[in-house]
Amino acid sequence: MPPDPGNDMAVENGQVLKVRRLCRYFGGVKALDGLDFHVMKGEIHCIVGPNGAGKSTLFRLLMGLERPTSGEIILKGQNITRSPPFQRARLGLSIKYQNIRVFPDLAVYQNLFIPLRRHVPSARIPAEAEALLSLIQLDGAQEVMVRNLSHGQQQWLSIAMALATQPEVLLLDEPVAGMSAGESEKTADIIRNLNRRGVTIVLIEHDMEFVRSLSARTSVFHLGRLFAQGSFREIEANEAVHQIYLGKR
Repeated sequence: MPPDPGNDMAVENGQVLKVRRLCRYFGGVKALDGLDFHVMKGEIHCIVGPNGAGKSTLFRLLMGLERPTSGEIILKGQNITRSPPFQRARLGLSIKYQNIRVFPDLAVYQNLFIPLRRHVPSARIPAEAEALLSLIQLDGAQEVMVRNLSHGQQQWLSIAMALATQPEVLLLDEPVAGMSAGESEKTADIIRNLNRRGVTIVLIEHDMEFVRSLSARTSVFHLGRLFAQGSFREIEANEAVHQIYLGKR
């Protein structure tokens, strides 16, 4: 289950996660170019923008899968710029990748057991697995083979596996990619429910109808920088955003 939000460390000015002047260069290509960006504790925050804007690069840097060329990453007041991924996880950061990372030849319970055993006492694992399945609306699916789940259900299981680490900040990389409209609606319900339970959620998404349904603070990235930020309604009304991403009206 997600942790009690009252047990965390002090968060400066309500900012649980922030990057300062973050750069990532690949040869002469600037994937991130002095990005300043922050996430408030307890919010849902959507990141949108054209391909190559730096969205996925940011997530890889946040998780420690790549090192920035320069700049800083601050999580819960601690500088984690050079911290390895396991230390970031211990501080409460977790990710659900765009590509489904489940074990199709194992049962649902076994998929949850693998991450839970590192964070939960053995006697509590069955109850924690049941609680996670309830959160993703897969109650009673413990013995189902993962290969028999639908695409959307496997995506939800991936979210549950990320939650098994008891994160305070959950990164979701295109959580509704390949989903039907009904599955996308259900995913939005899952995200809102997790957020109500105290999990801060940051997501990358190209499906603008899905982003609109979340009614969350939204950031637009362009050329490795923060281009615009505000409510989705404000972003949708921004003519400059239409020029670079949403299409001319």
